[in-house]
Amino acid sequence: MLRRIDEHNRLTFGNRIRAYVEIELNAAQAAERAGEPLTAFRHLERAHVLGQGSTVQHVRVHMRMLFWGLRHHSTREVMGQITRLIGAATKTWLGLIPQGNTGGANVSAFKAMPIPDDLADLIDVARSPRQWLN
Repeated sequence: MLRRIDEHNRLTFGNRIRAYVEIELNAAQAAERAGEPLTAFRHLERAHVLGQGSTVQHVRVHMRMLFWGLRHHSTREVMGQITRLIGAATKTWLGLIPQGNTGGANVSAFKAMPIPDDLADLIDVARSPRQWLN
């Protein structure tokens, strides 16, 4: 048990949340391959909510959203993601992010939004060493 606590404390939030972000990114890729681009984008939005507390994960998700916009010829999404990438890279580490924001160009980059319960639970697990004691 002490080993699990030590491992958790050594890992950053970004490392702990990465697996959950990866699940959503993989689901987005599968949906896109199945010809469901809107479902794919919803998974990207979920990945964004999960990863926005980590600079690496936040930037990673915005890159995937940018590529989605390019594949679907969405000028609005591409332009929105370029500005969001800059913000994610420069502001996340300062904590200047609107919690729960889904990250797409269809919402204000400054708007806080409710975090879905299932994602809030995963974020709590990644933030709290106590969750790893069970």
